[in-house]
Amino acid sequence: MTSNETGTHGAVLTDTPPEGDRPLVELRSAGKSYGNIRALHGVDLTVHPGRVTCVLGDNGAGKSTLIKIISGLHQHTEGEFLVDGEPVRFSTPREALDKGIATVYQDLAVVPLMPVWRNFFLGSEMTKGPWPVRRLDIEKMKKTADEELRNMGIVLDDMEQPIGTLSGGQRQCVAIARAVYFGARVLILDEPTAALGVKQSGVVLKYIAAAREKGLGVIFITHNPHHAYMVGDHFSVLRLGTMELSASRSEVSLEELTNHMAGGTELASLKHELAQVRGVDVEELPEEGDLTAPVATSSEGKS
Repeated sequence: MTSNETGTHGAVLTDTPPEGDRPLVELRSAGKSYGNIRALHGVDLTVHPGRVTCVLGDNGAGKSTLIKIISGLHQHTEGEFLVDGEPVRFSTPREALDKGIATVYQDLAVVPLMPVWRNFFLGSEMTKGPWPVRRLDIEKMKKTADEELRNMGIVLDDMEQPIGTLSGGQRQCVAIARAVYFGARVLILDEPTAALGVKQSGVVLKYIAAAREKGLGVIFITHNPHHAYMVGDHFSVLRLGTMELSASRSEVSLEELTNHMAGGTELASLKHELAQVRGVDVEELPEEGDLTAPVATSSEGKS
């Protein structure tokens, strides 16, 4: 039997595990090299439906390379990449979209002066009438966009207003609702709160939780451990192209996650150097062995 909710639930058979236990996307010791440059190495990542997997890391940690592999922009050069348990090697982002993997980039790929409804259907416009004189079905697109946004809790007074007049958080939410409407099963969010204030970041985090409730597997790319911990079910920290931490929410505290994200071991090793700087109270600084957190690989995706 199959659910009526397209893109969030598949067939459930008696001889297969429950849908929530089957990964939508899985990387096994995946890596990417650009000539002699090894940008990513030995990365394990599992994305389950109805869960938020947070990928954290500083600049240059490998987050962008990871996004490009999963979204089909680049191909991995080592390890395995599986979708629904089957090995894949995407040649284009369109192939990833066909598998239900949608990416919302930081720039959102919207046209600021176009109306909200037009941006919602940009590149996938509805038409009506016989060929070759088919025309845009504007009323249907407006109605559909309004309904889908309301389903995500976004109420706009005027669908004709340019999307550039919306706040940054609202534009992010329109992009999320668009991806859900067009059948995304895995939603990759590239630093959605990076350029937003506290209030607008809260708006985006609310809709990330809403996407999870709809059964999507969400990959939340961020450098903010506080935002990640608010909505995340599993946390993966990248450092210099390798996975430094992989732990479920029950296995890591916010403080431990923050220390890993901030490069706590490197900071602790500088304690003796900081002791030479006048005005720094090194007694309050952590020791090198104080900033370790459990690394879990067998419990990926469990909360």
